[in-house]
Amino acid sequence: MAIIGSLIKGAIDVAGNFVSETKHIENQQKVLKNLLEKAKDTAFGKYYGFQQILEADDTAKAFQEKVPYFDYHQMQEQWWYKLHEGLEDITWPGNPSYYALSSGTTGKTSKRIPVTDEMIESIRNAGIKQVTALSNFDMPSDFFEKEIMMLGSSTNLQEKDGHLEGEISGISASNIPFWFQGYYKPGKDIAQIDDWDERVKHIAENAKNWDIGALSGIPSWMELMLKEVIDYHNVKNIHEVWPNLQVYTSGGVAFEPYEKSFQALMGKPITVIDTYLASEGFLACQMRPETSSMELVTDNGVYFEFVPFEPDYINPDGSLKQDAPVKTLAEVEKDVDYVLLISTVSGTWRYLIGDTIAFTDVERAEIKITGRTKFFLNVVGSQLSVNKMNKAIQELEEQFDIELPEFTVAAVKIDGEFHHVWHIGTDQEISVSEEELAEALDQNLKDANKNYSVARSKALKGVKVNLLPMEIFYEWSGANKKKGGQVKMEKVMGEEKYEEFTEFVKQNS
Repeated sequence: MAIIGSLIKGAIDVAGNFVSETKHIENQQKVLKNLLEKAKDTAFGKYYGFQQILEADDTAKAFQEKVPYFDYHQMQEQWWYKLHEGLEDITWPGNPSYYALSSGTTGKTSKRIPVTDEMIESIRNAGIKQVTALSNFDMPSDFFEKEIMMLGSSTNLQEKDGHLEGEISGISASNIPFWFQGYYKPGKDIAQIDDWDERVKHIAENAKNWDIGALSGIPSWMELMLKEVIDYHNVKNIHEVWPNLQVYTSGGVAFEPYEKSFQALMGKPITVIDTYLASEGFLACQMRPETSSMELVTDNGVYFEFVPFEPDYINPDGSLKQDAPVKTLAEVEKDVDYVLLISTVSGTWRYLIGDTIAFTDVERAEIKITGRTKFFLNVVGSQLSVNKMNKAIQELEEQFDIELPEFTVAAVKIDGEFHHVWHIGTDQEISVSEEELAEALDQNLKDANKNYSVARSKALKGVKVNLLPMEIFYEWSGANKKKGGQVKMEKVMGEEKYEEFTEFVKQNS
């Protein structure tokens, strides 16, 4: 038996046994007060009366009444721009040490999101919590001696005006504890390569030198890397290169649409663990094997609020209307879609992160990501969330026994009438026609969504499907990613973006 692995496993098991039942609501009350106390003397805290909020009988209620909702652009234009002018104590004490660059899924230019030293510690603490949770997954002792492939953006951060800039995965990887560096792959030198293709090439060349036990990264880019390794070594699956691979830690997007194509790259089943690491913080992670849902990290410098995801509460640009009702963790309900708001130790306040979530277990504070506020297809009243689209695609996969790991959809006028045009990615030879897929997809959505069915009987005149090779999606994301980072594919495109993508397809087909 592996001695070191046994010691590590034993320590994790002991830590897991000492974790008491989490009091999520109480944790959140403490986090909110701590945030307000630490930021009360900042420009933001003084402007919105944090001291008075702290003195109120109901802190959460006073916070809701005094502080408006913000998205990135509102925070940047009203507050964060002052940080770039050299001012301190704006929305959080001092100045941030890092800025996370994020092109997100819709913006044409990178967002620059403050990342403070306190947020780095928060991300590290959430990572430790997730490692501790491995005690629930019954991993063998030798697993804890294997190496971990963390596939993120470049760790070659850029210095600018006294701080460092890069994508959050690169910032996180550049701050890994010294004791973990021996386990971390692809290692410092390869991780610093800016060019994505060059970095993957080096990973493929060195793959057999490593004993990888776990993978961590966004599914689409992880699949691309695994295919490169498999092709380079001329093997049938990744387990012929990394026979001890047992765990994949997913994150950034829902894993379900990728599950079938991902497992096709494996030689044997592996454990998939979901995480929720955004540019704004490490928000949730899967804590037990009985579910794929993730538990909100409620005691770690992030305060959560939830706005019901209803069309009446969302502006056309995806931002929130200021009169939209909000709920605390104590007030949420199961199986209801909510727009997620966060206030954090990086100085984001009632901040619209852009994701929608639903609780699968309220008492455990377990959630699933259900979509994006901007990825809500409602041009003709169809009210399609990304979650509903994902499910419809999964039904197609089961119905026709095919793999469809990627898609994007747009409402397009054809001969003056609206159609939903789906671009669907696959590398399989598919016997079923695009017309048959469109008909089945349309029927799946009608059966599952009353609003969609009504729209199809009125303003939505038809559905079209275009099958595309996966390389098109990889190249599109590659053309839009910054510094070799990882960009989420737009599941819903507006008219301008759709025309841009269509032209891209023509040029690269």
